[in-house]
Amino acid sequence: MPTVPATTKLYFGPWYRRSPYFEATIAAGCKAYDIYNKMYLPAEYDDPEVEYWALNDGVTLWDVGVERTVQVSGPDADRLIDMLTCRDLTRCAVKQGKYMLVMSPEGGIVNDPVLLHVDENVWWMQLADSDAGLYAMGVLSGSGLDAEVSYPDVHPVQVQGPHAAATLQKLAGDAIYDIRYYWCERLVIGDIPVVISRTGWSAVPGFEVNLLDGARGTELWDAIMGAGEEFGIRPIAPSEARRVEAGIFNLGSDMTLADTPYHVMGLERLVEDQPQDYIGKAALERVRREGVDRKLVGIEFDRDEPFPGITAAWPASHSGVAVGRVTDAVWSPGLSKNIGYVWVPIDLAGPGTPIDVESEHGWVTGRTAAIPFVDPRKERPAASLRPASA
Repeated sequence: MPTVPATTKLYFGPWYRRSPYFEATIAAGCKAYDIYNKMYLPAEYDDPEVEYWALNDGVTLWDVGVERTVQVSGPDADRLIDMLTCRDLTRCAVKQGKYMLVMSPEGGIVNDPVLLHVDENVWWMQLADSDAGLYAMGVLSGSGLDAEVSYPDVHPVQVQGPHAAATLQKLAGDAIYDIRYYWCERLVIGDIPVVISRTGWSAVPGFEVNLLDGARGTELWDAIMGAGEEFGIRPIAPSEARRVEAGIFNLGSDMTLADTPYHVMGLERLVEDQPQDYIGKAALERVRREGVDRKLVGIEFDRDEPFPGITAAWPASHSGVAVGRVTDAVWSPGLSKNIGYVWVPIDLAGPGTPIDVESEHGWVTGRTAAIPFVDPRKERPAASLRPASA
């Protein structure tokens, strides 16, 4: 299996968007970028294990402007947004957020954004890598609803880690402690208006700070870095190890439009019973009745040496028969083992099934596992962040 040469570089061109924090990430020493939602995403500042422990034990700052914000607004916005997902959004209050699945008519996963109900008749989908904004425009065009789908001047950064709340308290005041897990609030940092949500792609204590003026990205970045200096804040890339530990999926590699929530371990819970219709409802009800033929589950590898990475899906077999593919493989510093995700037939999806994998680093063995690997109830990110003296 060929590997990408170490000298291969990413070309910077005007046809890709740059977040308001892009120049700040260069000044901070970002060494590699990914392309995500047609934008540059910082992919590496330091060794991944160094970044992992900074996230786990301290406070970190991430440029995630690539989470392109799509706004659904207008008198019929509530109905339009509810049509797009298998979640029942009639019970989603203003200022509340949800992990959302955008559904295709066949029940496939179009996108899995964080959804914020920021105001009456105003919703933000903060997207994974796909043109779900254009999809929403297409749904609107044939719906007859009085609503608008747009791309507002909204740009998130993530402040993640145990000292995230203390860092943001210096900038936004004690109100930061009152934001519940998966809720949001309009606040001000200096004179910069922001919307702060208690969400993140790490399942550790953390927030996303949504800048409402793209011209002030470096100013906001510098303010957060200054406030976190006391706690050793450092910019990092999204942590693959931490998100896999937490059972967080990457659209496009772990799951695609061909997969329904019933095919992905843990996502079944998001197909919520509701009287109203939505796109893909009939298809999902059929899948629920008939069952699925395959499942994305966890895998724990027997290899003691950390994997240097995965650049393409790895073929997986069982008892000499090809059965699926590994979509992620990463060294978990916290668990001291290599872990990942693997697609297998449903009869092999139970924990402990032996799996042989043809990796780009040679043949390895492993066993299927339940996901998430740690903290299945999300108790850590949802715990109270208010200090005892606050």
